[in-house]
Amino acid sequence: MNAPVHDLSTRIVHHEYTPPAGFLAPQPGVFKASTVIFPNVAAMRAREWKDKSSYTYGLHGTPTTYQLEERLCTLEGGQQCLLVPSGLAAIATVALALLRAGDEVLIPDNAYGPNKALAEVELKHYGIRHVLYDAMDPADLAAKITPATRLVWLEAPGSVTLEFPNLREMARICRERGVTSALDNTWGAGLAFAPFDLEGDGSSSLAVDISAHALTKYPSGGGDVLMGSIITRDEPLHLKIKLTHMRLGLGVGANDVEAVLRALPSVGLRYRAHDIAARELARWMGAQEAVVQVLHPALAGSPGHEHWKALCGSANQGDGAAAGLFSVVIDPRYTQAQVDRFCDSLRLFKLGYSWGGPMSLVVPYDLPSMRKCATPQLRPGTLVRFSIGLESVEDLRRDLAQALALAFAA
Repeated sequence: MNAPVHDLSTRIVHHEYTPPAGFLAPQPGVFKASTVIFPNVAAMRAREWKDKSSYTYGLHGTPTTYQLEERLCTLEGGQQCLLVPSGLAAIATVALALLRAGDEVLIPDNAYGPNKALAEVELKHYGIRHVLYDAMDPADLAAKITPATRLVWLEAPGSVTLEFPNLREMARICRERGVTSALDNTWGAGLAFAPFDLEGDGSSSLAVDISAHALTKYPSGGGDVLMGSIITRDEPLHLKIKLTHMRLGLGVGANDVEAVLRALPSVGLRYRAHDIAARELARWMGAQEAVVQVLHPALAGSPGHEHWKALCGSANQGDGAAAGLFSVVIDPRYTQAQVDRFCDSLRLFKLGYSWGGPMSLVVPYDLPSMRKCATPQLRPGTLVRFSIGLESVEDLRRDLAQALALAFAA
C-alpha cells in the first residue's frame, strides 16, 4: 500500500501527469537530461546506448541529439555521427581515438592551423609523430606514408589560401596504402561534394573514412553556436571513436542542438547565397589595382581550380558549389600598415574569425608564419581573407571600394 504524499515539493517533483503522445510540429522537441529514468532494474541493465536503440545517460544521447546526428548523416552521406563541442574537438577526438605512442599522422601544410598545433604540442607529448605534406602534390603524400602512418588528414580547400587539392587521388592513395583518411569537410559542408562518394556515381567506391565538420559554420549559420561532428560509414571505426568520445566525457548542450536543428533545413539555400555573393565580389576584387591574386576555388586561375571543377562542378545545374570564402593577395609594394588600414577602414566587414554566419568578416594573415612547405602557387604579397555573409552584394562592394581608396590611394 502506497503511503500518501502530502508535501507540496514532493508532489511537484513526482507529479504524475504525462502529456499525451502524438504531438507533431515542424521542429523536434528539446530534451535536456543528465539523468535518464529507467522503469526497472532489468531495463537499467539491458539498455544499450552504443547503437542508439535506447537511452542511458545524457552524455550518451537524447532524442534531440539523435535527431541531429541522423540528419547530419543524411547531409554528408554517412551512416554514423558523433556530436562534439567544436570542430577542433572533432579533430582532437579522431586523433586521440586512432593514434598511439609510436604512430604517425600526416597533415597537409595548408591545414586548419589548430589541427597542426594539436599535433605539434599535445600529440607530441604522447609520443605521436606528425609530418606535413604538400596538399597540392599527391606524390608527396604517397612518399611520406610509412609503416608507422595511422592517419592522414585531408582538407579541401586549404585553410586561408584555399588551394583545392586532388582529393580523389589522395583518398585513393590512402585506401591503397591501407591508411585511415580523415577529411576536414567544414568548407564543403556536405553540399559542395559528397565525402563518402567522391566519384559521384552513388557507388561509394571512393570515399574518405571520416568526415570532421565544424557545425559552427554553415549548419549553424548564426555565428552563435560552437559544435562539431564526426561522421563515418564503417561501424567498427565509428565504435572505436565513440568509445573514446565516451571516455573523454564529451557532450553538447540541448539548446545548441536545437539551434542547429532549426537552421539545418535552410543550409542549402544559405550556402548557395553565400557562394553567389562571394564569387561576384572575388571577381570584382581581382580587377582592383592593389590586388595581385584572388584565391577562390571556383575561379579559373586559382590554385587547384581544375580539381574543384572535377569534384564540385556538377552541382547547381553545372555552376558548381563553393563556400562563401575567398582570399586576396595585396601587391607587395604596399606595407603591412596599409593593409591593416584597409581592414580597419571597412565598415560592413567586421574583423573576426570563423565564417558561415550572416555577417561578412575580414582577417589579414601573416602567411609566411603559417606555412613550412614552399608555396609557388601563391604570388608574393600580403594575404587577406574574406568571409561573405548575407548582406547586399552592392553594399559590400561599396564598402570594399571606399576602404581600398583610403588605404591604397596613390
